[in-house]
Amino acid sequence: MKSGFRKNLLIVVLLWQMLLLAGCDYYLSEQPEKQSAQQVPEPFRNQDSRGRYDTIGKLGIQSISIPAGVIRGWARYMGDPGDFTDPKIKAKYQHPPKTYDLPIESFGFLYRITDGDVYTSFRQTEEDYRRDNETLIPYGKPFPWADVIIYGEYDAAPLNFNFTVQDDFRVSKEVTNIDYIQQEKPLYGLTVYKANNGIDPETGEPWKSDTLARDRMIKKDQAGNIKTYIQCEFTQHKNFCSHMFYNNNWHIKVLVGYNRVYLPQWQEIEGNIINILNSWRVSREGKLLGKQIGKA
Repeated sequence: MKSGFRKNLLIVVLLWQMLLLAGCDYYLSEQPEKQSAQQVPEPFRNQDSRGRYDTIGKLGIQSISIPAGVIRGWARYMGDPGDFTDPKIKAKYQHPPKTYDLPIESFGFLYRITDGDVYTSFRQTEEDYRRDNETLIPYGKPFPWADVIIYGEYDAAPLNFNFTVQDDFRVSKEVTNIDYIQQEKPLYGLTVYKANNGIDPETGEPWKSDTLARDRMIKKDQAGNIKTYIQCEFTQHKNFCSHMFYNNNWHIKVLVGYNRVYLPQWQEIEGNIINILNSWRVSREGKLLGKQIGKA
């Protein structure tokens, strides 16, 4: 009887010790999060119809709430480790609490040029994008989706491409001996520069390859600063434009990639992208200032 009682007592003591250890583990792993949450209250975050939370932060000088399912990959915040940062450094990095004042460095999404909509997972646009991939790209038909990357600008650098364009022309001349010459006629309101006036110096004929000789186009503001810089390929199978522009109201730089067939709509593309961003604006408390484009 005594041995049985001692055995049961030992089991109870062991179980009690396990519970104490488990409680310590819980306290060590969970309590700091609770303390942190008390120090920095979790901000209100908008959700979509599936209960997914928006991505929040400050883009340039505007607070935004990006609908769930829109961002391709993830949003990178200022100070986040880069893609090629040492994994050990990444593991030690402590991300600050996400608020509507936390500066966003960059993020990307897909924009449909034909109607100004954006791709969102679990929305009709996801099926549209998949269908267009299957029915347009294999047959060389214009693909209506543009890749968009937004960069928040937070330093004192001027919001223009003056130096970028000048340096690109300099490098082209010094490295490949190609002069970019301004054309007499503008194109869709853009000032156009062609490599050696569009002539390959080795053959004396129009360029057959645009590897080093893409068309370059710019648009200046009233003060003479270059706010839009577009480079386009022109060969039959590579008809792609890389389009960059600055926006002062947001304090951002935007990079857009699309089929050259949509170049005539470059101003509309810039306007629609800003409209999309405007629809994501919120107050510092997270209250939406308009109807979100792309919300599921």
